[in-house]
Amino acid sequence: MLLNTYEPWKFAFSSENGNIKENSFGIIGVPFDSTTSYHSGARLGPIVVREASFGFEKYNAIFNKELNAVFYDFGDVNVIPGNCEETCRIIEDTVNELFDLKIKPIIIGGEHSASIGAINALSEKYERLTVIHLDAHRDLAFDFIGEKFSHATVMRRAHELGVNLVQIGIRSSSKDEEDFVKSTYNIQTFKNKDVHKHMDAIEYYLTNIDGPIYISIDMDVIDPAIAPSVGNPTPGGLFISEMETLLKTLSHKNVVGFDVVETASDRLGDNTAVVAAKLIYDFLTLID
Repeated sequence: MLLNTYEPWKFAFSSENGNIKENSFGIIGVPFDSTTSYHSGARLGPIVVREASFGFEKYNAIFNKELNAVFYDFGDVNVIPGNCEETCRIIEDTVNELFDLKIKPIIIGGEHSASIGAINALSEKYERLTVIHLDAHRDLAFDFIGEKFSHATVMRRAHELGVNLVQIGIRSSSKDEEDFVKSTYNIQTFKNKDVHKHMDAIEYYLTNIDGPIYISIDMDVIDPAIAPSVGNPTPGGLFISEMETLLKTLSHKNVVGFDVVETASDRLGDNTAVVAAKLIYDFLTLID
């Protein structure tokens, strides 16, 4: 890299990919939105989120910490537009490659289906994997418009792998999804009003989770007044301070993977892209 230049196609403060430090994090982008059912554009998420990351200082004033974590940006995976299942397999293969390098994945989406590739890979590597799913929607449909691999089915596919599922921020679901949750034992739900009114209880619950954790953040978990450019905006969402509290709590746990998906914008400087970049920036600040 030349002096006095920057690489907007890489996340700010990422390290060069030469000598890889084990047990660090590696970013991959997934420019894919082929099953989007409402607002398209998430395939451009990795571009606008990376560019937005350059608006932050290396010192994180919210947490009074310097971003000192070593992490890498490996670029985007080669997706297959229109083929969600095969794209998920490619993501799974990529996460397996990162695992072989002793690198934990951070995925920038792209639609939420990207998560299943990472969860597939990591559920085979770790016993008792817990998925912390922050979303306005449950994403627990068995199929969606006849498709088993979709942004609306991603957590059903994850649940079928035997992971424990904690859903936070939920405020929209189908009757079938609610019935499914009631029929199983390993899905814990904290709806949006629980976050607003009972954050202490949620923090306590998260603190007591044992074992490896995968965090999946759909940007529509955040209130659309703050982050409007998402696939399925839903009123009544979480606020930035609440996301900061949740990330601070989870940063003390054994996080083996992380994703921020459903940023659907083609405009540099978009509010949603800036918030998505902040979530990744905050997480990287906190883990060190």
